[in-house]
Amino acid sequence: MDRLNERAELMGRMLDTIGAMNHVPTGVHTGAALRSAAYRCINCSETEACRAWLERHPDGADEALPNCPNAPLFNSWIDS
Repeated sequence: MDRLNERAELMGRMLDTIGAMNHVPTGVHTGAALRSAAYRCINCSETEACRAWLERHPDGADEALPNCPNAPLFNSWIDS
């Protein structure tokens, strides 16, 4: 449970940091996309890099950490 909570917190922070939280699409495919994103985050090996990147961007960023497995998805939400 600790890992799930940690990763959910990091994923939420990433979405907030890049401004995607307010752009998460609605619709039938959103739930599946979020579940897939959560699965990628739970299994990601870049936790420390993610945390460090988030710490370096307290005022936000234009796009997600490049080596984030969810970067293409999250960036697509802020680009739309």
